[in-house]
Amino acid sequence: MVAALLADLFESHRAHLLSVAYRLTGSVGDAEDAVQESFLRLAGTHQSEIDDLRAWLTTVVSRICLDHLRSAATRRETYVGQWLPEPIVTGVTPSSTPDPLESVVRGQEYRLAAMVVLDALTPPQRVAFVLHDGLSVPFDEIAEILGVSADAARQLAVRARKAVAGVPAPVSDDEHEAAVRRLLAALSTGDVAAVAKALHPDSVLIGDANGTTSTAVNIVGGAEKIARFMLGLVRKYGIGDTDQAATRYEFATVNGQLGLVMNLDSETEEQDWHPARVVGFTVRDGLVWGTYDHANPAKLTGVRLA
Repeated sequence: MVAALLADLFESHRAHLLSVAYRLTGSVGDAEDAVQESFLRLAGTHQSEIDDLRAWLTTVVSRICLDHLRSAATRRETYVGQWLPEPIVTGVTPSSTPDPLESVVRGQEYRLAAMVVLDALTPPQRVAFVLHDGLSVPFDEIAEILGVSADAARQLAVRARKAVAGVPAPVSDDEHEAAVRRLLAALSTGDVAAVAKALHPDSVLIGDANGTTSTAVNIVGGAEKIARFMLGLVRKYGIGDTDQAATRYEFATVNGQLGLVMNLDSETEEQDWHPARVVGFTVRDGLVWGTYDHANPAKLTGVRLA
């Protein structure tokens, strides 16, 4: 009875814990592992040691995620090309029974541009910023997690806040969708000028494949350069939205807003060699400002499509 009650209490906090863990790690797998590990630690802790279960679990998950972040920093040393956070991908129509991760990304702080900036922070900066600015955790508690003074924790959050300040403010879903569809229509024409016109002058394209397939090894900046790169991928892989396309794309929700999933449920031998691909976008001033090409199959565990 006690074990069942404990499990029920934990489940009531699962969505919150996943949201914290995903924002801290940028990894679906690491977030889910951290939450599961927190339950195991809870099961081995006497209830008399816990005053506030939500706060206790948040602290435990944060410490686990800090270890994951430090491990990820080591993995990046041998990673090929750019590193993007894992996207959370769901259907364009919200599920009637959404899983916790699908609920998580409805918040604006989980949009791809925001997650990309978090990935550029040091592990301590990220923990300090997410816990304080996102959850209002006091700096003395953050300091205990990080093993630093409260003043040092405050400075870590300040530096992180400055980095995050440059992220474009999320636009409405309608504005986002209109900009993405305008870009896709331009790509279908094969005209460089038309594609460039659908991109923000300061746009960037970031690819993440770890050497598994063709994408941008370095960040591509500028509308015309990105237009040429995108058209090159379209031609190389025969990307389109029809059944006849060599690489078929379908619309999906990527971190809360419209994006693309490619080669979904492919059954033809010609497409089996091509890894799954997820493309997310950020829109600014009615134009596509950020394009995120997730092409590393190992980092697509956040796909939640029926």
